[in-house]
Order: sequence, then C-alpha cells, then structure tokens
Amino acid sequence: MRNAALLVLVGFLFVVSQNTFAIPAFSRQYGTSCTTCHIDFPKLNDFGKAFKDAGFKFPKNDEDFIKVPPVMLGAPAQKEMFPHTIWPGTIPGMPQIGLRFNTFFQVYSKNANNFNAGTTGPYIPRTDFQPGLFSIFTAGNFGDGIAFWVDDDISVGGLNANGELGDGYLKFVNLGRLFKLPTDSLSLRIGQFEIDLPFSQARTWNLSGWDIYDQANFGAANGLPGVANTFAFSSAGQGVEISGGHNYGGYHYSLAILNQNTSGTTNPAPNVSPEVGIFSDSNFKDIYGRVQYRFNLEQDTTSRNDVQAAGPNGPRDHTYLQLGTYYFYGRSAQHVTAENGVLTAQEPFYRTGGDFSFNYRTFNFFGLYMYGHDKDLFYNSTGTGFVNGSPAHFSGGFLETDYLALPWLMAIMRYDRVQSEADLYNAEVGGSTNYFSPASSTRNRISPGIQFLIHANIKASFEYQVRPQQRIYDGAGNALSNPFRTNQAIAGLEWVY
Repeated sequence: MRNAALLVLVGFLFVVSQNTFAIPAFSRQYGTSCTTCHIDFPKLNDFGKAFKDAGFKFPKNDEDFIKVPPVMLGAPAQKEMFPHTIWPGTIPGMPQIGLRFNTFFQVYSKNANNFNAGTTGPYIPRTDFQPGLFSIFTAGNFGDGIAFWVDDDISVGGLNANGELGDGYLKFVNLGRLFKLPTDSLSLRIGQFEIDLPFSQARTWNLSGWDIYDQANFGAANGLPGVANTFAFSSAGQGVEISGGHNYGGYHYSLAILNQNTSGTTNPAPNVSPEVGIFSDSNFKDIYGRVQYRFNLEQDTTSRNDVQAAGPNGPRDHTYLQLGTYYFYGRSAQHVTAENGVLTAQEPFYRTGGDFSFNYRTFNFFGLYMYGHDKDLFYNSTGTGFVNGSPAHFSGGFLETDYLALPWLMAIMRYDRVQSEADLYNAEVGGSTNYFSPASSTRNRISPGIQFLIHANIKASFEYQVRPQQRIYDGAGNALSNPFRTNQAIAGLEWVY
C-alpha cells in the first residue's frame, strides 16, 4: 500500500501535465480576443465549438473577419483547368505557431504519510513545486475545408526526455458535399488525435484530469493477474474518424477505427521464465462510436438556432440540454514466450456509458458515467494455452459544476468516483504483508476550485482535492496505520502565446 500512496504523487505529476491548449495564433489572425472562442481557456464556448467544427474558420463569412488573408498556392483560374493542373490550395498568411507553459505548487495534508506506520519512508513530499509542460502547437486550414492540427510537448515536468507528440491530424470538413449529402453531415479526420470524448481531457480546464478517463484495468477478480490492459480514455488514438453534425446544437456523431493501443503481460506459464513482448496486434483495430443530441432551450426563437446568443455583457452560450452515449470496443493483446513458443491472449474489452450537460447562461452542470469490462484469460495448468477467468470490471464517472461569476472568474465544484475490482486486487497483493484498505477498490474525491484570468492569455488556478479518510490493515484485519487522508491543494499558473 506504500506504493499506492506513491502512485498518488506520480498521478499528480501526470495530471498536471495534461495537454490543455488554446490557440492565440487565431487571435492574431482574426484580430480578436481569446475570449471570442473560450469561456475560460481552454474551455470552448459555443462560438469556439462552431469555429472548431468548421475547420478552424469562422462558421459564416470567414473572409469578412480574417485580418491576415491566406496565401494562395496557385492562381484561382487553376480551378477551371482541373484536372489538367494542380488544384490551388491556401496556407495561412502568418505562421500559426503558439506556445504554452504552466507551473504548479502542491501541498499534501499533514497526515498523508501515516500509511508508513513503523517504517522509514518512502514519503510523499508535503510541499512541492512542479513545472508542468512547455509545448508548441500549430493549427489552421488549407482552404477547401481541409484543417490541420499538430502539437508537441517539448518538455513535460521539466524534462525534455518526456516530450512527445500530442495530436497531429488532417481533417476534411463537410466532405459530404461531394456526395450531395446535407451540409456538415460527413467529415473525415486522419492521424493521431484524442477520441471524440463527451468532455475533452486533452483540453481540460481543470488542474487535474477526470479520474475515470485515466482508469486502466490491471488485475483480475479470480485471484490471478491475467488482465493487464493499459488502455485509458485519456490515451491518444491513431487511425481514422468520420463524424457529422455540430457540437453547438442538434445532432453530432462520430465513428473511429483505431490502432490497438493496449499492452501488458499475462502471468507466466508454469516453470517457464517468460520473455514478454509488449506490443499491439496489428491484425485487429479498435472501434469507438459516439452519438449526442443537444436541445437548445433559448427562449428567443430568433437566436435559438444561431451559433451563439448575445447577452448584455457580450457573447454567451445558449441555454441547452445535451445528452449523449458512447461505446469503445477493443482487444488487449498479451504476448508471452512460453515453453511451446509465443502464446497470445486476445482479451476483448469494452467501455460504455452516457453523459449529459446542462447550461444556463454562465452556469454549466455536466457529468459522465462509464462502465469498463475486460475478459480475463490466464494460463492453463500445463502452460500450453489459456482458459477463461472471471471478467475484471470497473465503473464510475464524475459530476462537475462550473459557474462564471465574472467574465474573468470561474468557480468549479467536482466529484470524481471510480470503483474497480482491479484496484482492490492490486492493493491486496501489492506488498509482502498483504496490505489492504476497505476503500482501496473505490476512489472518491471532491475538488472545489477557482480560476481567474490575469489577462485573456494568462490564468491562475487553485484546486483542493478532498479524499475520504482511510486506514491500512493486514490480511488478518489488524490496523497497520493511523487514520489518514491524502488531501491535496494545487495552485497553477499558465500562459499561452
């Protein structure tokens, strides 16, 4: 269980390093404020959602608002000569480059280290400064409904060795026009991207990610560690996605075919020292689908179906109710070199759930539920194959309320909950003394927070995470620690350029 507490710290270093992007380059291109598209960056308002859906363009009359015209890659007359010449595209009139940096300070509750009862560390530092990420990103469009996005974390947690590609894709917007389909009913995205989550983890405005999005499935209910699935909803996917509709009103759907991005190991065959291969099975692709419908409830019939309604202090979101559901199906490929050669367990898994969002002017209440199920295969007694075990599963989700008290001040209240058999199993076998906690299968936290914009591109944030009190017991039920909490306060400062 000592390791579990250390994982809390590791988890903190991970969640504060999540990709959260706004694009100030668009402000330069259109000569407007970041708040045109963002409520509290990187949280998008209705106009920001419409801008993104349209392929990083104003949804109507884009050429009337752009201050830096695009550069033509060829003469307009070439369109008349196609296919006997190259179709003339465009590139942005200025380099669409943005930068982002953030830094954090965290404080743990005083008794967070009580779990070390009678031992000498390791301990969680009670206070700690932690650099977040330094990233570079670019996005825009090449004309004719072709949008692009690339972001790269040059440094994560102050270490450039941890840098990696975030998203990188091309999106062909309103492709359905080529097939005489209704406007915006079909778009195509290709590359590496965050799957179409109901609420984006890559662009979360919270200091910590939603716990259920980071939940992976390790362990098994039958006492053997057959499931070792590293997939989490916060993982980027590589593949293709078709989508249609709008995120700011009416219907929206998406369907993605993705590389199998899971890895892990099964328990070794009897009397064999396995050479474990951690790689995906290229013969199978994961599938993700999402459907949502948003009911715009604006009383003003004139603005009800517009991209954005106007309030006394400028643009604001519609009053709306959004309902959605999603489903992910994949296979976790476990490869182990055993006595009779390489054995491969194809363990099917799925994630499914529903979500909602209700917005009234500057008040937004939303939430998500997820159920995860992994088939469990483990070695037979001879080490020549696999037999079925009890499936490993988890469930949970979150509820969150955001209130924009002032245009530059947002108050947040969150509740996260994850209940996992795998977490309970790992806690029970994680140490030589079989430490366990009655709460080890369930993670709850309440996270009030406040954020304010120093400028439109500079933000200060504070979040306090309240977790239930717990104690550590041995396998016989004897208490090994005093009651303790791992409450955590996080302050963050970030800027984008």
